[in-house]
Amino acid sequence: MYFISTRGGERVTGAQAIVQGLAKNGGLYVPESFPAVSREEMERMAEMTYPERAAFVLGKYLAEELGADFLKEVCEKAYSSFEGNDPVPLVKIDGEMYILELFHGPTCAFKDMALTVLPYLLKKSCEVTGIDDEILILTATSGDTGKAALEGFRDVPGTKVAVFYPDEGVAKMQRLQMCIQDGDNVFVSAVKGNFDDCQRAVKRLFSSEEFNAELAKKHIRLSSANSINFGRLAPQIAYYFSAYLDLITSEQIEYGDEIDFVVPTGNFGDILAGWYAKQMGLPVRKLVCASNRNKVLADFFENGVYDVKRNFFRTMSPSMDILVSSNLERLLFEISGRDAKLTAERMQQLAEKKEYHITTKEKQILDKEFFGGFSSEDDTVEAMYEIFEEYGYAMDTHTGVALAVYAKYKQSIETEEKKDTTPIVVLSTANPYKFPQDVLYALSGNDVKDSFKGIKRLNLLTAMKPPKSLLDLRYRPLRFKTVVANDLDKMAAEIMRFADGEIVPVPDKK
Repeated sequence: MYFISTRGGERVTGAQAIVQGLAKNGGLYVPESFPAVSREEMERMAEMTYPERAAFVLGKYLAEELGADFLKEVCEKAYSSFEGNDPVPLVKIDGEMYILELFHGPTCAFKDMALTVLPYLLKKSCEVTGIDDEILILTATSGDTGKAALEGFRDVPGTKVAVFYPDEGVAKMQRLQMCIQDGDNVFVSAVKGNFDDCQRAVKRLFSSEEFNAELAKKHIRLSSANSINFGRLAPQIAYYFSAYLDLITSEQIEYGDEIDFVVPTGNFGDILAGWYAKQMGLPVRKLVCASNRNKVLADFFENGVYDVKRNFFRTMSPSMDILVSSNLERLLFEISGRDAKLTAERMQQLAEKKEYHITTKEKQILDKEFFGGFSSEDDTVEAMYEIFEEYGYAMDTHTGVALAVYAKYKQSIETEEKKDTTPIVVLSTANPYKFPQDVLYALSGNDVKDSFKGIKRLNLLTAMKPPKSLLDLRYRPLRFKTVVANDLDKMAAEIMRFADGEIVPVPDKK
């Protein structure tokens, strides 16, 4: 299968798309066409384990080039690091509502679903394309991608991984996870700015001919672990299929029945994977896009205008504190009739004027496929409390946003005379213990200042077992303390020092 840039001008293989990460013109790679999954194939997938399901879905895009046996092998390896027998358990809460738990991987967040697989895909793609340069994974993170990328690529031969995160813009547990990271090929730095500043800088470095030429002299080339890389996005498609198949095998639905998904998202990659699954034939009625106070996506779905001229808020759901949603470009490309020129113009408008508008026809397409809503901090706390009080189910703050928006979605489609019984799957993107203070406050009103005290009290309240990897953070010495200015030249200089092997600090003694 071939892939094309959302901004035109390029046509590459899947392996090339994975190695490059971002198109040379700044566009994102999308499949030249969407492969279909037939009813017969769905029936076969129902009998498979999750790794087998994931390998099958990935194979629709990459098997011809990377090999079906290879994909099956790497998915087995990747998901063997997850806790429990099922990497993605589907939990029934009540009636038609289910929660898909995506946080049972090594770093306790949904990013593990893809970033445990991506290192294998990248290494194989380099082999297939004949690339023997060292690959530098350059990543901006709002909290979870960074740790998952660092852990996934730690000490992988032929790679380095550098992560920029917003100073004061991630939760304490997220910061600790990144800053204690082991490995001789990793680098972490805070940036005095927000996630959009980090992401903007990373994209500019990818498109800088001068920067890439300097790396080329060192036999190093850039790639990405963000969901701008199709190799990061593709594994996420699988869990939408798996949730549907679990509903089939538990006899909650029959083949062909439609279901809804509610997705808490800031960068739009997670929900885009669901839309891709729908294009492949999954019977999805609505994709509910749940935003926090940084509601640029909710406003876009409401009025068809993407406008980032607004205040930026730091919230209790920091992984969604994003104003510029990179993956929305892929959806824009599709609803415009794959008009690369128009997509490029809109991205230019966003860069220069901080906004763009879509047409009435495009807005009608979105209205049919999506529902956008947002949750205030109070709404999020209330949703988390109500579910815990009624069902004893504790969730993280991002899932709390999703539950609050789920309630608004239900109100929009139901009346007193007509109840909607379509099954709805809420994606839970992180373990509650990654945000213990906020979760504890939402469930009990108890406010503590220390994260580890929060873990202890949350454990007493819920009886949920805290992940050992998070408990151990308390005793791990900090390794990375770098903070750089929100300045492209200074960030580039740090990356060059890292590329030269100058930045591999030894942890402080505690």
